[in-house]
Amino acid sequence: MVIETAAPSGGAATMPSEAAVRAALAEVRDPELPVVSLVDLGIVERVEVAGGRIAVELLPTFIGCPALELIEASVGQRLASFGVPVKVGFTRRVPWTSDRITAAGLGRLRAAGIAPPLDPANMRCPWCDSARVVMDSAFGPTQCRSLFYCRDCRQPFEALKRI
Repeated sequence: MVIETAAPSGGAATMPSEAAVRAALAEVRDPELPVVSLVDLGIVERVEVAGGRIAVELLPTFIGCPALELIEASVGQRLASFGVPVKVGFTRRVPWTSDRITAAGLGRLRAAGIAPPLDPANMRCPWCDSARVVMDSAFGPTQCRSLFYCRDCRQPFEALKRI
């Protein structure tokens, strides 16, 4: 699905810089992991500001992610504030991997009690940093997360799957 918005009528808008568009995208939160922005999650693949419009290509974390339409709409809504036509869509030209998550994004996930993407054998508790953890379920609340339990602090936690 591709979301396109038209420029509002009544006066010519000034084209934003690519840096301004990227800064605006850094304000858009992932709907399933609201502690990280789409930029921190690494799903912003391409931003183009040319030809009187803004075009953004995003990468889906999972093909069947139920939040794709919401992500597109959120990006389109945020960028509409620039007053120029916006085209937002997903591409599968480049696969998203968990390696695309920024260091800041990994820190925000951990602070929220979500373990960063590691192989299950190397998983550590985001609350106490213990390695004495067990996977409760490979299937978490979303396709991209698993459920773990820490044997030391006795806290359950989610972990992003390594892709």
